[in-house]
Amino acid sequence: MTVTVVYDNSEATELCAAQHLYLKPIAKLMINVLLPESSEPTRPFSNWEVLDQLKSLICPDQFTTVRLSKSTKDFIRFEGEAETRSLVQILKAKLHGKIIKLNGLKTDLKVVATDAQGEWERFPREKEASVSDGAEEQDQDKSPDSIYFAGLPCKWFAPKGSSGEKPCEEILRVVFESFGKIKNVDIPMLDPYREVMTGGNFGGFSFGLQTFEAFVQYQESTDFAKAMESLRGMKLMLKGDDGKALACNIKVMFDTTKHFSEGAIRRRNQERLKLQELEEERKKVKRDEEEAARKRKEEERRAQEKRKKARVRRRGPKERDRRRHRKPKARAPADSARERDSSEEWEERKYLLAQRRVEALRLLRVLLRKIAVRLFLRPSALSLIPDSAVEDINEVRLAAAGEGDFHSQKEWKTTFS
Repeated sequence: MTVTVVYDNSEATELCAAQHLYLKPIAKLMINVLLPESSEPTRPFSNWEVLDQLKSLICPDQFTTVRLSKSTKDFIRFEGEAETRSLVQILKAKLHGKIIKLNGLKTDLKVVATDAQGEWERFPREKEASVSDGAEEQDQDKSPDSIYFAGLPCKWFAPKGSSGEKPCEEILRVVFESFGKIKNVDIPMLDPYREVMTGGNFGGFSFGLQTFEAFVQYQESTDFAKAMESLRGMKLMLKGDDGKALACNIKVMFDTTKHFSEGAIRRRNQERLKLQELEEERKKVKRDEEEAARKRKEEERRAQEKRKKARVRRRGPKERDRRRHRKPKARAPADSARERDSSEEWEERKYLLAQRRVEALRLLRVLLRKIAVRLFLRPSALSLIPDSAVEDINEVRLAAAGEGDFHSQKEWKTTFS
């Protein structure tokens, strides 16, 4: 759907003041350029050359948009849109019945301008035909008619201040309840299962604006008819706080699918339940897969820890041997302090060892004295002592003599020589 900037909103009528929404008349003009019926060969010309001639006829006025609608050997049809219906009438007066002359063509081209009629104006007749063909089916439903909308901008029907652009059913109800009491409202886009159920897409984009489809059902058929009549040949217009306005073409149709019938609602609910069950099954399968993956990772982690401990046990003796042969590292200040403490302890230990050695020597001297006295009293026993031992005994004797056991070393030597 086309979104355009509105420069003249004088013909707009209020739809919902709370949402700043208005209805603006569609001002279109159908322009048919009749081609000459001549068997003589003529030079070729383009449709855009004809369009330039049409634009020159309406100067200084101009169309908001103009497009080529149809081109045949008999006529070329353009569809032009203006800001207002009053301007359309002015443009119609300037174009209707005029003659276009193209260089190289002997025959002139005649212009026929008429008011454009929306395609949806034929739907009431189709509705009447469908009712006459299936009167029994309509009598069984006994539900008010509903309207199908397409091309509604999501942002225009979203709650104010919301970060997203999803439409709100309550806002849709408030906007179109200006024509009468609404019984049901449905926006298929808001149902996450609807696209899967129908295999269709209930949204679109129009010049950067996301659009949506909607179904509105009125309680009274008179309100339904009033809504259809009011929306005929209208655009939806949004007026901003700054006064600027945008207009959007929307599609308005009779709902021929019986969207709000009990059978259709029951089918949608059943399909939705099936999809929900499938989704729950998928979630359960996913949870089971995640749990299995978690257990598998846990088992792998335990096995890895077990292998690591086994490696540590195997490498233990090798590490100890490697530490023994490893060169000592540079000692830290704390190690030097410990060395000082150990050196002091070693000095004390050396002192104790020296004392014990002295005491041992004293005890040995005492024993040797007694031995010497015995030998002194029995000289014959000296022959029983080996020569190597005699020298040691002599040294001990000399040391003992120094302590005064004998009067002189000479006396000791003469005694034991």
